[in-house]
Amino acid sequence: MADTIIVILIVLLMILAAKQAAKHFRGEGSCCGGGSGASKVTIREKKLDGPIIGKKTIAIEGMHCEHCVQNVTEAINKIQGVSAKVFLKEKKAVVSYENEVKDETLKRAVEGAGYKVRSII
Repeated sequence: MADTIIVILIVLLMILAAKQAAKHFRGEGSCCGGGSGASKVTIREKKLDGPIIGKKTIAIEGMHCEHCVQNVTEAINKIQGVSAKVFLKEKKAVVSYENEVKDETLKRAVEGAGYKVRSII
């Protein structure tokens, strides 16, 4: 009898875990320390002082929600003379810059925030 109860509890826990994982990967659940899935994320746009001399697109793996977008945006925007616009569905960031910026600098910022850079073009 006790074994049956334990098996039932384990099955229920596995079902709940699978539901949460599915929500997480659809970007509906909470992840990345963001609290509840309904919490509002505010992403501040960084304005550059000088003229934009170029743009680069970074393909990024590992973003699942708006908190991820916020994390990547903030990491890239910490770089002097660089401003990022991050797109969750496209899994990319478009980076505008007023000073030359090395791909390695962008990669370090994104990967330092916990995500993987697939390419920079």
